Amino acid sequence: MGEQKVSALVTGGGASAGPPLGPALGPLGVNIMEVIKAINDKTTDFEGMKVPVTVIVDTDTKKYEIEIGIPSAAALILKEAGIQKGSGASGSEWVGDVTMDSIVKVANTKLDKSYASSLKSVAKTIIGTCLALGIKVEGKTPKEITAEVTEGKWDAKFQ
Repeated sequence: MGEQKVSALVTGGGASAGPPLGPALGPLGVNIMEVIKAINDKTTDFEGMKVPVTVIVDTDTKKYEIEIGIPSAAALILKEAGIQKGSGASGSEWVGDVTMDSIVKVANTKLDKSYASSLKSVAKTIIGTCLALGIKVEGKTPKEITAEVTEGKWDAKFQ
């Protein structure tokens, strides 16, 4: 029994039968449009973001499975902030602001994929990503928020 994996980065909700997926799936004998539609259905939540996708095809039965990865923390934060891209001058230019609830939401999305022991430590990593993007948290700089998280000021959010 043969199994083939096709992995690609697709735009959430916007995969097409063109490269990279179409040409890779073609030789495997699956219904390409059906696979693309399934991928788009599964990635609509991540619209406009780059999403890692793996299609696992059983070459004997032509049955397939689709695994959707999680977009990068940066992509998730930009979505929460409602902006397209981060600041070009991180640390000096601020282009957005997210709530601690957004941080927790992104941290939860990432938690099962990361090796961190706690939601709090993942949240700190996410806040670090905010710094790189030029996004404030609760109107404060990521440095100030990280200090507050370390002091336990936000612990109620990490239960």
